[in-house]
Amino acid sequence: MAVKENLRPGGRSARVQASVHKAVRELLAAMNRAEVTIPMIAGKAGVTPSTIYRRWGDLQELLADVAVERLRPDMQPVDTGNGQADLQAWAEQYAEEMSSGPGREMIRDVLAAQAGVNACKCAEYTRQQIDVIAGRAKARGAAFPDVDLVMDQVVAPIMYRILFGDVPDTTRVRDLVTRVMSTTD
Repeated sequence: MAVKENLRPGGRSARVQASVHKAVRELLAAMNRAEVTIPMIAGKAGVTPSTIYRRWGDLQELLADVAVERLRPDMQPVDTGNGQADLQAWAEQYAEEMSSGPGREMIRDVLAAQAGVNACKCAEYTRQQIDVIAGRAKARGAAFPDVDLVMDQVVAPIMYRILFGDVPDTTRVRDLVTRVMSTTD
């Protein structure tokens, strides 16, 4: 079941989502993920289990929704004044955050959900961050690779290594950025 979009921003639906998300985060911080149940979450959030089932369908979709919200960037990429340096700083931070224990858990939660909606949201957040970097570079009159090329040649290899257990180190990330930036020469 796909996560339903919030139809009334700031209304009851938003309050329910916020309280359920908070309950999930608190329970995951206090106990093993395998022990968390929808009735526990509902009790902590002050809603009925049927509210959670109706909105999210199952526990995995709820965990994915919470993970996506946590993966949403809370700030613009750093602006160093140089497109390659901006991409480098962003890619290093991205690799570090995604390869951390919490980052890996969030990735697993998003990918384990049956609906691909949340994975698409994560990809869009990443794309938006790279768009900002590309826009800055182009506004300065500098060449910058196509966003899809950066997704394919920087983000995808980082994510692949994270998913299959090999943490991408700074040298590897720098090599990926250097390689993709060389396509603009």
